[in-house]
Amino acid sequence: MKQAVIDLGTNTFHLMITDAGRTLFRESRPTKIGKSGINQGLITDEATERALTVLRYFRDVLDRHQVSPEDVVAIGTSAIRNAGNQSAFIERIRQETGIVIRTISGDEEAGYIYAGVRAAGALDDKMALVIDIGGGSVEFILCMERRVYWKQSFEIGGQRLLERFMDTDPISPTAVNRLNRYFQEQLLPLTNAVHQYAPVVLVGSSGSFDTLVDLQFMHEKGHLPDESQTAFELPIREFYWSYELLLTRNHAERMQLPGMIELRVDMIVVGVCLIDYVLRAYGIQQIRVSTYSLKEGVLAGIFQS
Repeated sequence: MKQAVIDLGTNTFHLMITDAGRTLFRESRPTKIGKSGINQGLITDEATERALTVLRYFRDVLDRHQVSPEDVVAIGTSAIRNAGNQSAFIERIRQETGIVIRTISGDEEAGYIYAGVRAAGALDDKMALVIDIGGGSVEFILCMERRVYWKQSFEIGGQRLLERFMDTDPISPTAVNRLNRYFQEQLLPLTNAVHQYAPVVLVGSSGSFDTLVDLQFMHEKGHLPDESQTAFELPIREFYWSYELLLTRNHAERMQLPGMIELRVDMIVVGVCLIDYVLRAYGIQQIRVSTYSLKEGVLAGIFQS
């Protein structure tokens, strides 16, 4: 039976179509529905038009693959759940594309991300801190392969951080210091949970972490990783090699880095600032990356039910 999941992220919409566990189609397209409105709790008219353009295309793809409407799960995350005009946005999408959006809480989002990371094979019997850096929110999950011990979603995603802190390009040392103070304030509940559960490995879920792996592969091997591989080790030294490059180059220079993509070229700057803060604040020395995240977690739940 064909199933489709649409992950309506703050910056990117993702479509994945499967049939009996086999992936038939997978694509991500930028929409930036959080741009210029996310810190005001609003999806702008321009953002709505960008969303409609992508979702009309996704609708065509779904029709070509003959996926029944009842077998399409469309998940709305941070930008949509926090928008004051959420209802109007969802209704306009339904009227113009037939796609029905289900908005989920941050806690549900974290649960789906855990299921996706687990399905990727990125967890074992070591205590892990899973991080999913979205455009609107960041999910943190303390877990092992078979159990979640603690999880929480924080509304400190990349688009929010970009608009609030990155007022120069390259980012200034002053802005990085302001970011670190902000993380220290905002992540107190995480700090308390880390002290209780003592994770030894950071597991990054998709997004900016995928690009960090691509940068590493291009730097070390001269080619991108095999698309069928779903879990990677990212050496700390390679993370900091990328970190230095990303913080000292402007948009055009970052785009020249082998492995960089337009979708992440700006947000990855504040993303690596957050990763650096977590590594230093919690003394974590190992990084893994899962290419699976929310949409694979949603599918895992469908197949188990």
